[in-house]
Amino acid sequence: MTNQARAVAEAALRTRKLDRTLTTAMPEAGRVDAAATGIAALDSRIGGGLPRGQLSELVGPHSSGRTAVLLQVLSAATRRGEIAALVDTFDRLDVSSAASAGVALDRLLWIRGQAISGALLDRTVERALKALNLVLQAGGFGVVAIDLADAPPAAVRRIPFTTWLRLQRVIEGSDIVCVLAAGQPLARSAGGLTLSLAGGSQWTPGTRLLTGLDIIARLVSSRRQVTGEITVAALSPEHEPLRRRGTENDIHDVSVSRCLGGV
Repeated sequence: MTNQARAVAEAALRTRKLDRTLTTAMPEAGRVDAAATGIAALDSRIGGGLPRGQLSELVGPHSSGRTAVLLQVLSAATRRGEIAALVDTFDRLDVSSAASAGVALDRLLWIRGQAISGALLDRTVERALKALNLVLQAGGFGVVAIDLADAPPAAVRRIPFTTWLRLQRVIEGSDIVCVLAAGQPLARSAGGLTLSLAGGSQWTPGTRLLTGLDIIARLVSSRRQVTGEITVAALSPEHEPLRRRGTENDIHDVSVSRCLGGV
C-alpha cells in the first residue's frame, strides 16, 4: 500500500513537472557534470568545479574575492573554448582586470547595465534579470554570470524567489553553469553550490606593506554534500581584479537596454 501511494505521488509530481523534488531524481555524488573554476584548490574540494545545469552563487562582502573568483570562472570557460556571458548589472567590470585574469575577450558576451542609484535601482535589477533570462534561453554558453554584488540589500530582497526557480527550469539538463555574484545568498539552489567568500590580507612582517590576499571559501549548501572551508593561495595586489568601469576593448559589448529591445 505504501509503495502504491508513493507511485501515485511520484506520478503526480512528474505530471506537474515537479519530479526534480524527488530524491530518486537526484544525481549521485561525483556524477554531476562539473565545469572547473580554474582554481585547483577549490575544484579539488567541490567535485571538479561548479555543476552544469544549475545555479551556483559566489557571495560575500566587498574585498572578499568575489570578483577574483568570478573572473577565474570566466577565464576557465573561455580557455576551454566555451562562450561565456556576463550580465554586468551596474557596469562595474574592469576590462583590463578581466584580460589579466586570462579571460578571452573575444569569447565573452558583456551585457552592460547602468551605474545608477536611487529610484531606478529596482528597474536596473529587473532589466538585468530579464537579460539573464534571455541569454540562458538562447543557449550555446558554457558559463553565464550575473553580478548583483552592488545591489542594495533592500533591492535584492524585493526579487521574487520564483525568479530563481524559473531560471533553474531554463537551464535544467543543459551544459550551462549559471553563476550569481551577490552580497548574500539569493537562489539557494538545491543542486548548485553556494560559496561564501571572505578575504584575508597578508602583510610583510614588520611593515605595513600588503603582499597578498587569501580567499577563504566556505561551502554553505550543496546537493553534493561537500562541506568545510577552503583557503585559496594569496593573490598579489597587482593581480587583484578591481571593481570599476574599464575601457572598451574588443570585448563583445551589448547594453542591457539594447539586449531587451529598449524595455
